[in-house]
Amino acid sequence: MKIELYDTTLRDGAQTEGISYSVNDKIRIAKALDDLGINYIEGGWPGANPKDSEFFKKMKRIKLKNSELCAFGATRHPKKKVYLDPNIRGILDSGTKIVTIFGKSWDLHVREVLKVSLEENLKLISESISYLRSKGRDVIFDAEHFFDGYKENPNYALKTLLVAQDSGAKTIVLCDTNGGTLTKDISKIIFEIKPKIEVQLGIHTHNDLDLAVANTLAAVGAGCTHIQGTFNGYGERCGNADLCTLTGILKLKMGIDCISMDKLKKLTEISYLISEISNMKHSDNQPFVGRSAFAHKGGVHIDAMIKNPKTYEHIEPQLVGNQRRFLISELAGRSPIVITAKELKLEIDKKSKKAKKIFKLLQDLEHQGYSFEVADASFKLILQKELKKFKKFFELEGFRVIVEKRKDERVFAEATIRLKVKGKEQYTAAEGAGPVNALDNALRKALIQFYPQLTKMHLSDFKVRVLDEKAGTAAKVRVLIQSQDEKESWGTVGVSENIIEASWQALIDSIEYKLLKDKINA
Repeated sequence: MKIELYDTTLRDGAQTEGISYSVNDKIRIAKALDDLGINYIEGGWPGANPKDSEFFKKMKRIKLKNSELCAFGATRHPKKKVYLDPNIRGILDSGTKIVTIFGKSWDLHVREVLKVSLEENLKLISESISYLRSKGRDVIFDAEHFFDGYKENPNYALKTLLVAQDSGAKTIVLCDTNGGTLTKDISKIIFEIKPKIEVQLGIHTHNDLDLAVANTLAAVGAGCTHIQGTFNGYGERCGNADLCTLTGILKLKMGIDCISMDKLKKLTEISYLISEISNMKHSDNQPFVGRSAFAHKGGVHIDAMIKNPKTYEHIEPQLVGNQRRFLISELAGRSPIVITAKELKLEIDKKSKKAKKIFKLLQDLEHQGYSFEVADASFKLILQKELKKFKKFFELEGFRVIVEKRKDERVFAEATIRLKVKGKEQYTAAEGAGPVNALDNALRKALIQFYPQLTKMHLSDFKVRVLDEKAGTAAKVRVLIQSQDEKESWGTVGVSENIIEASWQALIDSIEYKLLKDKINA
């Protein structure tokens, strides 16, 4: 069985709250998806906005190796002739061989949104597809709100599919646009209509019930061979079906030919790259590609994993480009220390005095308030230092932070830093939205000329926890910083009675770990 993967990150995914792609962002994502071997990349809606029009214009000069670029749009406007409709013209001007248009298959939408008769809507679908076919385009028809429409008026919903088929659509995609259909109903409806459809059937699900992946798999089981989704499950409201999860399941669990094993090894890297470009924190518990997908904390789990990884992992993480992690915690014993040292290309015996000393240090630090299970990067730096293998990338000579509230009600933060980098004195100042942001900006300003790879990382999360609430404003705090670059995410920690000092510890660790891992992997 062959399955086509159709990615709509650049259109549906771009509708995620908080995401705004530039043209160059969209081009980078398209190239990454092409490198992975995704069959179809929906680039956007040409003519609907200048950004998407420019994207398709620039993509005409870029040759994709594995993927087909698709333009997206709607059926013609009820008051426009199809050959004069600007939406249809925009689709044609995009220059893509394959185009995707959506049409209404729910009579509620026809009456109350389009405000036309049911027959007129069928005419919009027929004329739009026929015209695009006459211009040499292959047409994928997205039957919007199909499942809701079928549940309320099955005869009419089916008519929209048959009209699309008769007009020349090569693929008909059944959309659960509101994301409210149960899995059993997805299967039942597809089994009912499939005997009446002669062209390829596809599925497009939304995640409003947290069932988008399950519903897509049910559709595959019912005979759909074209599946649509977005990377990392991005999309409006609760998102779309996650193509990362679907690709892993289809290939590794169902043995379905959708991507090569070599390409599959890039899945995690490209998932991180897209979250980085999207300026979104990568989801730690995302199946297959999440940072915690193959993370183990409990001592019993870790002991079993060392003996046989199958005991607590359903696949080898390397198959999807991820890695196994043993979380550093006083609950986990000394085994994670030895394993983490190996990741850093260091050797240490589990029963050695050095291992015992490091474990005792770990216990002491956790007693002080440090937590390394979500700050493994900080622990890796500790290991390097305890084993006398760490070489400083820079030395702090001092910093100062000023926070000032001005007459216009703005709170203004400025940081100055003195560093010695590769034997050279550096003195920089920078502003920020707050004291930590100002420190981060000043630190980067001093270091980037020596370590340009720092432009590839950013802080994705910042958390502060008061460790002793009874101490009030004098309480010790724990600061956790999550950082990420185009390939992975890492956590660092700082603890102090002074929130700026705790933040500085975590911030320095995040920078030093980035430089360390790049050096190790070089």
